[in-house]
Amino acid sequence: MDKHQAKLIVRWLYQNEDDIDNPRSIGKGLTANRSGQWRYRVGNYRVIVEIDDGNMIVVAINIGHRRSIY
Repeated sequence: MDKHQAKLIVRWLYQNEDDIDNPRSIGKGLTANRSGQWRYRVGNYRVIVEIDDGNMIVVAINIGHRRSIY
């Protein structure tokens, strides 16, 4: 991933996660061996996250192009 794309992803995360009450409302739940994790779509890239409800923390587990992230 190039530097420009990384900046876009970080900016997207800040813009979309700062003032939201439910971080699951903008993502999609994953299934099978990734059950409990969520996916955010940022252009052709995917951000795989785990959400800690008790502390409202979103932890990015993996970031990659959509063809190779899963």
